[in-house]
Amino acid sequence: MAPVTTTQRTVLAGARVVLPSGVVENGRITVDGTRIAANEQAEQATHDLAGRGYTLVPGFVDIHNHGGGGASFTSGTAEDVLTGVRTHREHGTTTVVASTVTESLDALGRQAALLSELVEQGDLAGIHYEGPFISPCRKGAHDETLLRDPDPATVRKLVEAGRGAAKMVTLATELPGGIESVRLLADLGVIAAIGHTDAGYEQTAAAIDAGATVATHLFNAMPPLQHREPGPIAALLEDERITVELINDGTHLHPSVLELAFGSAGADRVAFITDAMDAAGFGDGMYDLGPLKVEVLQGVARLVEGGSIAGSTLTLDTAFRRAVTLDGISLTDTVQAISANPARLLGMSDRIGSLEPGKDADLVVLDEEYAVVGVMRRGAWVVRPEGRL
Repeated sequence: MAPVTTTQRTVLAGARVVLPSGVVENGRITVDGTRIAANEQAEQATHDLAGRGYTLVPGFVDIHNHGGGGASFTSGTAEDVLTGVRTHREHGTTTVVASTVTESLDALGRQAALLSELVEQGDLAGIHYEGPFISPCRKGAHDETLLRDPDPATVRKLVEAGRGAAKMVTLATELPGGIESVRLLADLGVIAAIGHTDAGYEQTAAAIDAGATVATHLFNAMPPLQHREPGPIAALLEDERITVELINDGTHLHPSVLELAFGSAGADRVAFITDAMDAAGFGDGMYDLGPLKVEVLQGVARLVEGGSIAGSTLTLDTAFRRAVTLDGISLTDTVQAISANPARLLGMSDRIGSLEPGKDADLVVLDEEYAVVGVMRRGAWVVRPEGRL
């Protein structure tokens, strides 16, 4: 019989801990290497987090993000992308899907090849194609001259350019080929997301029946909810098969609209996202978003030409803090929307999204005002709680 060996484990003790089962006061999380371990193991180095009102939550999971830290996921180099990833990690997002914007197919293919390498290295969780298969009527911050119908052969080509890393494609499913492309994506195991769409209620319902499962930034870049023409919003909110993305930055959605969406869909069908562009975690100034120029002023990004909102400068720690302190959403529901639900959508809930034994040691330490004071990813501190460890 092999000799018994012991492993040094680290315990974070004394903080409020948000678990799937609820909030535990004076809780404990045990970290063994890169994973969360059961708490009852011996030979543990304990770090006391008591006395400051700290809260431990799972690392945030962002399924819709175009960049940050002054760097772009949409057209940047590998180092640019890693700069953006590091910026969001420092704000608690331990899992990031890189989102593109509308470009030529050749440019998208080249960027997908670069991003897929970073997925293979474990720096990114996947690729989200936002465009070019979107409606010119609801294009937002996308170059109209590069938009195209979602022909299934072209959709397949872009998915294949990601070399297995493509996780989601946003489509205006009312366009020619839209329904067929939804079915294709479902068959390929890629999320079909309805967004930047001018579809009506019935068209949206048909796309959901075909296999669409996500609403790209609900309310934004789609027809408004009207009493005789409910449009896509009603169809997306009422169908239990749909998870709705919400940008909780105080700019994209009025607080009452956020409350309406959260209350209608329920906590298990909401995914908080950033839709961040380069300025997230960086500052005001002039930026590029794909081929378009963007000015960021007082934290709001708008196209220089036309003035459309061009993504956000949001980081998920701000979305978390707004949800709990301003929107009246409970800690458990906020964690579900910002960690557990997006992890489930990515098919990664066996590894991330909650603080449970066997999962990656991805966690965020928040102070009494829900500001980030510590971030751990796979057992290593990205941001160490100052003066406490």
